[in-house]
Amino acid sequence: MIQLWWFIAAHAAPVVDMAAAPVTDLATPAGALLTQTVGEGPVPTSTAVRMILFLTGLGFIPAMVIAMTPFIRFVTVFSLLRQALGLNQSPPNQVIVGLSLFLTLLVMQPVFEKSWTDGLAPFLDGQSEPADAMDATVAPLRTFMLANTRRDDMATILEVARIQRPDSLTALPTAAVASAFVLSELKTSLIIAIYVFIPFLVIDLVVSSILLGMGMMMLPPVVVSLPFKLMIFVLMDGWSLLVRDLVQGIAR
Repeated sequence: MIQLWWFIAAHAAPVVDMAAAPVTDLATPAGALLTQTVGEGPVPTSTAVRMILFLTGLGFIPAMVIAMTPFIRFVTVFSLLRQALGLNQSPPNQVIVGLSLFLTLLVMQPVFEKSWTDGLAPFLDGQSEPADAMDATVAPLRTFMLANTRRDDMATILEVARIQRPDSLTALPTAAVASAFVLSELKTSLIIAIYVFIPFLVIDLVVSSILLGMGMMMLPPVVVSLPFKLMIFVLMDGWSLLVRDLVQGIAR
């Protein structure tokens, strides 16, 4: 998707100011006049090309947020935490997705700033070529993903894609890096969710055993255990502990 973005920019003809261009030959075809360059070096990107790139990039932002950021880790852990507490619709999905999105932006802010400073800003100012700008923009994201990717997951992706193991990490395709990163995030989120799930599962088992011993078999254990789980979670400041551990576990 990133390659498609830069492909459009690389093949878009720069807009030349007709009033500023010197007329040397009245017989020069109009097409040739539109394709000539102004001065030396890269020509600043026109407003039309910038708008095309902006609109194209908006369509890929959701996929990039999901595949190249820790958004998967946040939303998976929060969703499983809701199930562990026994809450079906509270907090709602919009709250979980919103919290995960803002935490992702906080964690990825240095990476996004570096991508903008090194890649996008020079390209939009006409100071770099599309290929160089693409590499400079993706480089911080690749560094972040590789720092949070397990070796086993990367080996699995290379085996599935039938890609020979390169000599250096820079030779890895971006698609392979993103795929391995997603696998690692899924595995990490499930491991964290297990540690979150176990204490609440113990509470359910204890309450169920007490109700069974009292002969109250018709009373659902979830109804009795839910207040206790909520009380324990609030008293231990569970949200702050969970968010702090999730963010600190991300290599930056």
